[in-house]
Amino acid sequence: MIQVGDTLPATVLMEFSEVEGNGCSLGPNPVDVAKATAGKTIALFALPGAFTPTCSAKHVPGYVENAAAFNAAGVDEIWCLSVNDAFVMGAWARDQKTGGKVRMLADGSAAFALATGLTLDLTAKGMGLRSNRYSMLVKDGKVASLNIEGPGKFEVSDATTLLAQAKAA
Repeated sequence: MIQVGDTLPATVLMEFSEVEGNGCSLGPNPVDVAKATAGKTIALFALPGAFTPTCSAKHVPGYVENAAAFNAAGVDEIWCLSVNDAFVMGAWARDQKTGGKVRMLADGSAAFALATGLTLDLTAKGMGLRSNRYSMLVKDGKVASLNIEGPGKFEVSDATTLLAQAKAA
């Protein structure tokens, strides 16, 4: 399992773009994790699934509401990762009004989740292999802090906890 001090796995996530520009075409676009984190501070949080109750009611809204505070604390970008496809993440981004605040990144095949060792098997609930719920502060591609939730919990991966860590870093 990934730990503080480790480099993020060299994987590619997908992001749905509503508008063409900055080298991105309309629709799903690849995001090379190593290139996208180089020289940046990223507040990254991951969750089991788009449109699920805790994720939609608490997890994403906390980061959207605190986007300016994260920026003031030196965070360049906020990333939300989920084992969903880019189209679902794009629809969820519109629903949660994350534009310009939180990048909604798809880990469609769970490659990132598997490479970090932060998976959650929800096969018994009909959801298959998903990402565990966690947050991490990433500096120049390396994990600076990591907050992993226990099963069914939402206590340490929230925006308030990660924001306090970003301010202290």
